[in-house]
Parts: sequence; structure tokens; C-alpha cells
Amino acid sequence: MSRSICLGALSIVVATAGMTNATSARAEDVSACECTSKAAESAADLKFRKIYSDEWDWRQQQFAADEDSGESDIRAKLPDVSAAAQARRLAKWESVTNALDGIDRASLSPANQVNFDVYKAQIAVLVNQQKFKDYERPLNADTSFWGNLAGTARQTFTTESDYRNYIAQLEDIPRYFDQQIANMRAGLARGFTPPKITLRGRDDTVSSVIDIDKPENSIFYKPFEAMPANIPDATKAQLRAAAVAAIRNSVIPAHKKLLAFLRNDYIPGAQPSIAAYDLPDGKAYYRAKIKEFTTLDLTPEQIHRIGLDQVAEIHAEMLQTMKDANFTGSFPEFLNFLRTDPQFYAKTPEELLKDAAWIAKEFDGIAGKWIGHLPRSRFAIKPVPADIAPYYTGGRGGPGIYLVNTYNLPSRPLYSLPALTLHESAPGHAFQMPLAAENKDLPEFRQNSYISAYGEGWALYCEWLGQEMGMYKTPYERFGMLSYQMWRAARLVVDTGIHSMGWSRKRAQQYLHDNTALADHEIETEVDRYIAWPGQALSYYLGEMAIRQDRARAEKALGAKFNIRAFHDAVLQTGSVPLPVLNARIDRFIAEGGVGPYPDEE
Repeated sequence: MSRSICLGALSIVVATAGMTNATSARAEDVSACECTSKAAESAADLKFRKIYSDEWDWRQQQFAADEDSGESDIRAKLPDVSAAAQARRLAKWESVTNALDGIDRASLSPANQVNFDVYKAQIAVLVNQQKFKDYERPLNADTSFWGNLAGTARQTFTTESDYRNYIAQLEDIPRYFDQQIANMRAGLARGFTPPKITLRGRDDTVSSVIDIDKPENSIFYKPFEAMPANIPDATKAQLRAAAVAAIRNSVIPAHKKLLAFLRNDYIPGAQPSIAAYDLPDGKAYYRAKIKEFTTLDLTPEQIHRIGLDQVAEIHAEMLQTMKDANFTGSFPEFLNFLRTDPQFYAKTPEELLKDAAWIAKEFDGIAGKWIGHLPRSRFAIKPVPADIAPYYTGGRGGPGIYLVNTYNLPSRPLYSLPALTLHESAPGHAFQMPLAAENKDLPEFRQNSYISAYGEGWALYCEWLGQEMGMYKTPYERFGMLSYQMWRAARLVVDTGIHSMGWSRKRAQQYLHDNTALADHEIETEVDRYIAWPGQALSYYLGEMAIRQDRARAEKALGAKFNIRAFHDAVLQTGSVPLPVLNARIDRFIAEGGVGPYPDEE
């Protein structure tokens, strides 16, 4: 059963920074590998390459590693996040914008015209983040600057240098926290904080670092528990002693200071409103976030209407699936049955993890039928760490990892696990992100950057694709997929409702409760995530719609020549790009007769 996904008249307004309209990139005959031979570079190409290469190298030192960065090197120093450093960043990115304005896009090679569109959109986002001072609220509903640092302790350490850099990083935490607290105080003074309701319990993740009986029990000591055999024993002992001292003298005192600030000042004084419109310059801020996360020029009202229409269409499919399951009650009764019947829930964390692994391996067996060029990297399946699990999503994936949340098992239905696994592991995030990083034909700013509309759109498309791949074995599992589709379509309604239309937290929760099979615990954590992270939730369904619309266009134009493997390779080969750039790539795919970027693998 299919449903309409066309954006209709709204398609005329999709444009990225650096494009005059959505068709400007489509007219370009970009080379199949989307790379440019340096020998053939024009003066404009050389100028552009120097701009993005210099800025990208500089950019790598501006941010701390986070859970989604995929970064593997352990640095000796945390970044400077002071107000003065933030002003320098704004000046830098504005100067890059001016430099890009001095380049005639038409004089670039076809491949660099695409690179230009992607890069200019990246810089526009960075400029807006600095102008709105996003650094003054360095946390959202489930991530934070202190939590990201704890995440470094879960990385793989392989050399003595890694350990020495890590110890230096631990010793740098007091300075780093002081700068973050100063930024948060500035945000607090102007009412630019996450909503107070989303900060409940967030101090627990800080107190857990403090409430230990000895440094060796700290999460920050974890890398020293099992050290590589190639490091001499005497050196191991010295490094462990230095780590204990750094945790005792730097890490714990910095967390105590942060905890006092959170409990005494920040949480009590946080923004009472849940709406982005109530933040300083809130309407412009929310529109900027819509553009950042969707790469589209859509208004909140347009997105809200798309969401309502899609919710209605998906609901009809859910009713049919309920009939397929031979359930004779009402829709609310069916949702209650799914939320409460023990057959749909794992009894132990290990059972949930093993089922996720089984689904991932099942896809492995058919991967080559759907994607021609597969990534070299593999991924592990692990539980979400206990200290963040209560506030974390049901699962999250990326390079090398698929995290499954085993906290509160009655909120983790097994019938939704196939869709979750396709999204977060393969062929979703654990495929898309490594394929971009492994594509050496792309410049680094495309290999290692993540645009939510593309990345989340692809992952959500993978859930939908599971129907064609035969991954849903029962009507309940298909309902789980539809519930996830409904969840993302409902986000278009809920996010815009909260941030621009005066919706209450309770109304948003009730909307998800009435329209999806999500457990109430997950509904609460999800709504708080949307409240604290304006616009991000919009990227998923709008991204999926764009990919499905591109596919439908290609199927219609190519007819019998359409090759699903070639189409998926064309989508994945671009790296993470704004949706109009992806539209242009598929236009070229059609013009070239449906030949993919890796024809020998088709």
C-alpha cells in the first residue's frame, strides 16, 4: 500500500544557501565520481579549495568530540569556548562567507559547483549558530557538554600517547567547565536556556561523577582498566597514578562546581516556556533552526500542514494492518494491547540485545541485493550506558556502534525493533556515515559532516524500505514500522505546535499517545527532546519524503531501466548533503540513464 509523499506546490521553495533556486544545481552535469582532478582545476577551483581546506583544518580544533563525531584521536586539550573565542569564530565564518561571495560559482568545475553548494550551506549554518549564540545553551534533552566528555572514556585507546593526551584533557576540564558555566550564565541572564521542564534530573548525570568512593570507580578511569599489552607495566602504573590524581584533583572538583551551578542557579532560573518563539528573537531563531535541520525554506505553518496530512494517511494504513492482525477492537484498544501484552516485550536486557543482533545479521544476508557498494567498516551492538539511559532515546547508531536502550524494558517493544535496527544500524546510520567517510573522492567537509535532513531522512527511508526487503515478518512488526513512520510524521505537527503555535507539553504528549504505539515513557522523553532541541525533529520525515519522491521520479522516468541498487548507491555516494543537492544528483542519475556511480557493482 503506497501513500502520497509529494510536497506539491511547496517544492518551489526548497533551496540551500548558495543556490538561487532548487533547480540551479540540477542543471549541472557533474562528473560521475563527483571529484575534480587537481591538474584540471581552474583558478576559481584552486581558490575555492584553499578556502575550504584552510577553514576545515581550523574547524577541527573548535569543537570537543561528541557521541556523533566519529572522532578517534584523543586530544591533549579541550577547545576554547570562551565568549572571546566565540566572537572569533563568528568573525572567521563571516570572512569565509565573504570569500565565497567573491567566487563565481559558474566558473567552478561541475563537481566543485556541487561542493560549493554543500559547503556554503554548512558555513551559513555555522554563522547562524554563532549569531544566535547557541553556545550559551550547551545541552539539550539528552546530551550535554559534560556527558560528551564522559563519552570520550568509552573510546578505544591504543597508544601511550592516547593515555597521556587523555590525562591532560582531564586536567583541562576545570578551565573548560568554567568557560561553559560563564556562557550558560550569559544565556540564563537573557532567558536563553532549555525549558526548565526538560532539565529535571539532568543534575543526576553530574552527581554520578562525584558520588564515588574512589577515583578508580569513575567512568573517567575506564580506559585504564584494561590497557594495551604493548605499553610497559611500569608505564601503565605511572599512567594509572596520573589518572587517579587528575580525577581526584580536576575532574571531581569541576563537576562539584558545575553541580552547584545547575542546582542553585541554572535549573531554578531556566526558561519556563517550552516554545522557541518565546526565546530571544524566537521567531527568527526557530526559522533558522528549520533551515538548519531540514535544509528547506518552509514555514512552521507549511510543515504543520504536511504533518497533519501525512498523519491521516499513515493512520489509514495502521487501521488496515490492525485488521491484518485479526484484532477486532478499536484503535485505542489495539494500542493498549500493544503497550501491555507481555509477548511484545523482552524479559531481560540480553534478550533485547540478541534480538537486535539477529535482525542486523538478517539484513547482512540480503544487503547486496539492495546496495551495490557496501562499507568496509563494521559496527558493534551495545546497551546505552546506564548513567544516561533514563533520558536517552530507544536506540542510536553511527560509525562503529548501534546503541540499544535496555533501560525500562516495558517501554522497548520487540515489534518495533526491526524498524529501529534498520534505522540505527544497517542500512541506516551504520552504513550511511561510514560510506561517506570512506569515499575519498569527496572533500573532507563532505566525508565527515552530518546534515540531519539527509542522514535521518535516509535512515527513516530504510525503515520504510524494510517492507520491500521482507524484514517485517508479522502484522505487528509492520505496525511497529508504521508507528515509527507515524511518530516522525507526528513530529512535524508536534514540533511546530510546541515552538510556534502555543502547544503545551501535555498536548504534545497526548498527540503522540493517541497516534502512535510508543510507550508512555518514550513519549515523555521524546517530547522533552523536541522541546529542548527546536527543529531537529523536523528533519526525519521531510528527509524521507525527499528521498522517496526522488525515487518515484526516477522509477517513472527510467521505467525498466531503473535499478534499485544503482539508485541507492547514487544517494549514498553523495555523502551528507542538503536535500536540493540530493534532488539534483538524482536528476543527473535519471539523465544518465539510471547508471549508478559504481556500475561494476550493479
